[in-house]
Amino acid sequence: MVIGYLLTQLARMGSIMFGVALVLQALLGLELVYIILVMGILVTVYTLLGGIEAVIWTDVIQSVVLSLGAVIILVIIIIDIPGGINELIREGLSNKKFSLGSFQLVFTESTFWVVLLYGIFINLNNFGIDQSFVQRYHAAKNIKDAGRSVWMSAKLYIPVSLIFFIIGTGLWIYYRTYPEQLLPVKERILYEQTGEIISDPEILHSFEIEDAQVGDRVLPEFIVTKLPAGFSGLLIAALFAAAMSSIDTSLNSSATIIWTDIYKRYINKKANEKQSMRVLHVSTIVWGILGTVVGLALIGVKSILDAWWQLSGIFAGGMLGLFLLGMISRKAGGHTSLLAVIIGIIVISWMTFSPMFPDKFVYLKSHLHANMIVVIGTLSIFLIGIIFSGFKRVN
Repeated sequence: MVIGYLLTQLARMGSIMFGVALVLQALLGLELVYIILVMGILVTVYTLLGGIEAVIWTDVIQSVVLSLGAVIILVIIIIDIPGGINELIREGLSNKKFSLGSFQLVFTESTFWVVLLYGIFINLNNFGIDQSFVQRYHAAKNIKDAGRSVWMSAKLYIPVSLIFFIIGTGLWIYYRTYPEQLLPVKERILYEQTGEIISDPEILHSFEIEDAQVGDRVLPEFIVTKLPAGFSGLLIAALFAAAMSSIDTSLNSSATIIWTDIYKRYINKKANEKQSMRVLHVSTIVWGILGTVVGLALIGVKSILDAWWQLSGIFAGGMLGLFLLGMISRKAGGHTSLLAVIIGIIVISWMTFSPMFPDKFVYLKSHLHANMIVVIGTLSIFLIGIIFSGFKRVN
């Protein structure tokens, strides 16, 4: 499970680096590869020098700036769309942009129930066992304050998410209304795909790009081109700093896990302070390099959000299942838990890789949606552990 957590943090770091690189690319015009490499180096060095309380207070300020920025962006979009809020609502409803998905009990596509189950399980993982969150709880004065912070986050999660979803719909309508303002985005995508710089508006207009390819790039383009110069700079700086603090949290927690759960447990149980600090520093550097590699590997992915949901679901399922088993069942011993984890990993691996099987093995493929991996993986480990601990009790 330690490996699963560490891989989850790599996926998180890579996704954040790639997402912020798209914003900086729209601002600076540099290639994504160079931006991600510089970010990886800076955040690794920053993490080696920083501390958790500084990170938390920096996050607070950045969250306020980013939330305020999101509201301002939404207001500007509404003002610039002909017809304003009424047009946004009308177009959104007519194109099913406000739909929560199908309510059919179907788990092979992204229905309402798939997204709901994924959200429940992945947030149980995030708020319950993710070291990036847990280390923040420890920074609180007492349990009451830590609990208050969790509930505050949960209550703000829906309205803040809703604002960004509406921004997405607004941008979709905006760039349909003003397609010529999407040409710089198409130009960058074409350059990444072909290596050629094509600036002819007629060619760019005729070039068809999937919405998913454009989706991650339109908000950075809008921030750079439509927001007032001073505020756009502040928002981009806050976004970049927020990404840095999120990545350094993952680096810090990963290094701590390597030190406590691997080095001190299996390699050197009597490590002194100097040896421990060396392990922490080396782990931070190595994970910083690997996170940067993941960010580079995501270049060309159609949707950062889809990629992150799938990767986090794959790596988080086993950890959450084992945690719930240990918390709820007092009967599950070490052997029972190990057996449950092995079977759970087999299930997660099958759901992850079976879609890649040749068509002649179609009967071996998992036809469930990728977001169900964390749900099935968690339930597999938990239920198998409960069942075998029951057999053990009977015997």
